[in-house]
Amino acid sequence: MIDLRAKPFFLDDEAVAWVERTLAGMTTEEKIGQLFVPIGYSADPGYLQHVMLDHHIGGIMYRSGEGKEMQACHRWLQEHSKIPLLIAANLEAGGDGIATDGTAFGKQMQVAATGDPAQAYRLGKISCAEGKAVGCNWAFAPVVDIDRNWRNPITNVRTYGNDPDMVLACGKEYLRAAREENLAVSIKHFPGDGCDEVDQHILVSVNDLSCEDWDATYGKIYKGLIDAGALTVMVGHIAQPAYQKHFNPDFPQKLIPATLSPELLQGLLRGKLGFNGLISTDSTCMVGFNVAMPRHRSVPYAIEAGCDMFLFNKDLDEDYQYMLEGYRSGILSDARLTEAVTRILATKAALGLHKLAPTEIVPPEKDLAVLQSSLHRTWAEECADKAVTLVKDTAGYLPLSAEKTPRVLLEVLGDYPSTPRVRDTWTHCLTEAGFTVIPYEKETFETARFDVKTFHDQYDMVLYIGNMENASNQVTNRYQWFTFWGNGNNCPWFTAEVPVVYVSMANPYALVDVPQIQTYINCYSNHDAIIRACADKLLGRSAFTGKSPIDPFCGKEYLQY
Repeated sequence: MIDLRAKPFFLDDEAVAWVERTLAGMTTEEKIGQLFVPIGYSADPGYLQHVMLDHHIGGIMYRSGEGKEMQACHRWLQEHSKIPLLIAANLEAGGDGIATDGTAFGKQMQVAATGDPAQAYRLGKISCAEGKAVGCNWAFAPVVDIDRNWRNPITNVRTYGNDPDMVLACGKEYLRAAREENLAVSIKHFPGDGCDEVDQHILVSVNDLSCEDWDATYGKIYKGLIDAGALTVMVGHIAQPAYQKHFNPDFPQKLIPATLSPELLQGLLRGKLGFNGLISTDSTCMVGFNVAMPRHRSVPYAIEAGCDMFLFNKDLDEDYQYMLEGYRSGILSDARLTEAVTRILATKAALGLHKLAPTEIVPPEKDLAVLQSSLHRTWAEECADKAVTLVKDTAGYLPLSAEKTPRVLLEVLGDYPSTPRVRDTWTHCLTEAGFTVIPYEKETFETARFDVKTFHDQYDMVLYIGNMENASNQVTNRYQWFTFWGNGNNCPWFTAEVPVVYVSMANPYALVDVPQIQTYINCYSNHDAIIRACADKLLGRSAFTGKSPIDPFCGKEYLQY
C-alpha cells in the first residue's frame, strides 16, 4: 500500500479522493498511457493530439524554445488532456533549459565554485520560476551525481563537484526554491554517475563503490534529499554491482542498469532509503538501457522492476504496444501498473493540478515577464563574479594590460553552436580594454611560417578560450589539436616565447592537456555574464574568489607548476 498522506505527497482527503476516483475511472489503455513521458518535437495541434494525447500520455518534455511559443504549446496540451500532464524540462542551469530567452544562470559546478549553497537556491529559483512561467511543473534537476573521475565525459560541470556534503547542501537549496515555485524536482541520476569514465548514452555506466562507500557518498546525498521531500527520482542506466549482489546473491555477472534492476529500485531506493515518491527512468533511447534485454521485454519490465514512468521513446506507438502487450502477457503485473499510476496521479495531486481548470494550469502570457528579469540577470552576474577560479598563475602574467601585450592571438577551442557568441563576446571585452585582437583562423595558419621571429613579430600574447562543452554521446571531452608535422598549427608550442593564458569556459580539467601553460582559469559556464566577469579579473578590475569544487590538477602534481 502507498501512503499518499505521507512524504513526499502529503495529500489531504480531497486529493486522495481525486487520485482514487481518477484511477477507478481509467481504462487499461489509459493507465498504460500514463506511464509515458515522450519528448515533443512539434507544437502542431494535429501532432499533439494524434501522436501524443491519443496515447493518453502522463507527461511530456520539450527541448528549449522561444518562451512564448513553449507556453502556448504547453497551454494547448493541458487544455486538451483528460488528465493534467506533468510537463518537464532540464532546468539544470537556468530558465534557458526550457526557454531560449530565459536566464542562463550557470552550470552547477559554477554554483559550487562560489562556495555558497545559497547560490544553488538562486539557481533553483530562477530555473523554476522561469520554467513555471512557460508551463513546466517538473524540473529534471538537480543533478546530484559526484564528479569523482576527471575522465568522465558526461558529469563534469553538470555536477556540484566531488564533495558529497556540498552536493547535498546545494541539492537541498535547489529543492527549497523549487518547492516555493511549486515544481517537482527529479534528483538524478540514481544510483549515481561520476565513478567511471563512460557515458550511459552509449553504454551501461558503472558505480563501482562498495556498499559502505556508497552509503557514505551517494547514499548520504539521496537519503538527505529524500528526507527533505524530493517528489521524484530519475534513475540512470547505471549498474551498482555491490548493492545488486547485496540484495540478490545470485545476481548475474553482467551489467544490468538500475532502470531494470529490482535490487536497486525496490531493495535500495524503496527499501533501504525509504523513498515513497515517483521513480522515472532516464531516457530509454540511450544504449545503456537498450542493450540489457530485447526492447519488447525491457519496456514493460522497467515498470515491473520498480520504475513508475518511462522517459522518451524510440517510437511512442511501438513502445506503447510493447507496454500493453507486456501487461497482457504478464511481464507487467496489474499490481505494479496500479502502483505506478497511483504514484503518477499522486505527484500531480501534490502539485495541486487536480484543483485547477485545464485553462488555469499554464500561466497567462504576462507571466513571461520573469524571463531574464533584472533581478535574475543581477543574480547571474553576482554568481559569475564569485565563481571564476584562478587555478594557477605561476608565470605571473596577471593582470593583463594592453600596454604590456597589445597584440593578442585569440583562439576559441571547440566547434559548438555557442562558439561564435563566445568568440564575439571575448573579442568585444578585449577590444574595449585596448587590445588588438587577432582571431585564430585554421586556414591562415596552414600556410603560416613557424619560425620564432615571425611569431614574435605578429603576437605579444596568446589567449586560449576552451569552449569544450560536455555533451552526451561523447566518449571524451578532450581537444584535438591541428598540427603540421608537429610544428604547429594551433598547438601551444610557443609558451616559452610569449605569455600564454588559458581560460576554460567548460571542462574544468582542460589543464591536463596543456600542462605547459602556466596561467589557467576555470569558469565552468560560457554565458556572457561569466565571460565579462572573467575578463574583469584578467585585467585586474576585480579579484578572483572562486574555489575549485574538484581537483583541476587531476591528481597530477606537475600540473600545479
